[in-house]
Amino acid sequence: MINLIILPIIIPFITGILLIFFNKKMLLQRILSVISLLCSIIIALLIIGEVKTNGIQTLNLSNWDAPFGITIVSDMFSALLVLTTNIVVLFCILYSMKGMDKERESYFYYSIIQFLLVGVIGAFSTGDIFNLFVFFEVMLMSSYVLLVLGGTKIQLRETVKYILVNIISSALFVATVAYLYAVVGTLNMAHISERISVVGHSGILTVIAVLFLIVFGLKGAIFPLFFWMPGSYYAAPIPILALFGALLTKVGVYSITRTFTLFFQDISYIFSLLNVLSIITIILGVIGAIAYNDLKKIMIYNILTAVGVILYGVASFNETSIIGSIYYLLHDMIIKTALFLLIGVIMVISGSNNLKNISGLLKSYPALAWTFFIAALSLGGIPPLSGFIGKLLIVQGGFENHDYISSLLVLFSSLFVLLSVMKIFINVFWGSEWKKDTISIKRWLLPSIILVCLSFAMGLFSEAIYPYISLAADSLLHPEHYIKAVLKE
Repeated sequence: MINLIILPIIIPFITGILLIFFNKKMLLQRILSVISLLCSIIIALLIIGEVKTNGIQTLNLSNWDAPFGITIVSDMFSALLVLTTNIVVLFCILYSMKGMDKERESYFYYSIIQFLLVGVIGAFSTGDIFNLFVFFEVMLMSSYVLLVLGGTKIQLRETVKYILVNIISSALFVATVAYLYAVVGTLNMAHISERISVVGHSGILTVIAVLFLIVFGLKGAIFPLFFWMPGSYYAAPIPILALFGALLTKVGVYSITRTFTLFFQDISYIFSLLNVLSIITIILGVIGAIAYNDLKKIMIYNILTAVGVILYGVASFNETSIIGSIYYLLHDMIIKTALFLLIGVIMVISGSNNLKNISGLLKSYPALAWTFFIAALSLGGIPPLSGFIGKLLIVQGGFENHDYISSLLVLFSSLFVLLSVMKIFINVFWGSEWKKDTISIKRWLLPSIILVCLSFAMGLFSEAIYPYISLAADSLLHPEHYIKAVLKE
């Protein structure tokens, strides 16, 4: 049973290679991609069940025991993210079958998505800090190809910027890992945590923590390191934008969460710094979302807001806030994907992404309108939808730390997030009736409807989900459980 934890990495890797050989057979590529993802979802569910029953699962590759070999680790936090990632990618692929133009689709599109999945899931699953870098690079190389696919002027310009930023970030990542290795003499993450507790608090560890914050902050797009993200994401077609918005920044958020809780729990300064940066990120995200009338930009800046909210919960670092952050992270991956895909449907109907050019779609497309409305309420944190529970716990965790001002800012950010998406709803669906011919949007709309229903279920059945989220938070709050599972102590 333990070998299951490697399969979510192996399956997309093999599928990606196979799809290269069937490049001209588009139907077969689509079928293989869907089958691969359905298998990965089933395996992720089995892993979650195994972790809940028997605790954290590990796999030492090449028969080298930890900390000397490469270790794959699946705790509940990792397993939930692996499951959510596969769900998100499945529905993006289902949307792409209708929503991606044939020229882009024929240039190894489905194969590259599988390799992107390898990088993302590998980052969530690795127990080795250097292999975290390796999986980051797999993810980034795949994202370079997806971003430039189609070769339009804006894509080429933004891809160059995106590559330059990530080359610098990757070089800094390697240097930071080298500094950390010089201090603790190991790359295994559980062993690093153990060694750091022996070394104790020192100035060099604080510097390393700040460097990790810079590296992962660039990936996660926190203030002031988000400058590359609005333009780069804007250039991507909708299915790719949905993938990027749901996954890429979340890998940065995961990495900050994992390393800070595992390595730097005793360095209060770094959590205070993260607290300040997360609040500024929320404020800037809210301002951007309200300021623009462009559908894509409104949602891109809402990514920033969500990153800030999740990391504020991590910075508060108590049981309530960590549970809230994990819940909100899973919610945001699902609902952001749904909203980006819904925006894609609106753009297909109207031929525009400017609010000023669209109005009155409600009568012609009621299913689209009310699906968007429910998704908007969930993003804004309206009860009983999934966005409410995570944000409520994050705010409650801030209150427990007597951080009232920041907690209230997080709470009030929900109103502005709701305002930004309701601005889309009011402009797009109300007003003078849409005069152009209606088109069938069932195949475009179905993936979003299912994702919104899943988000609704996360809110409605939160009591059933809570034990899993609580178990995920436990491995972050008590790193000794992670260490014991990996090092077999």
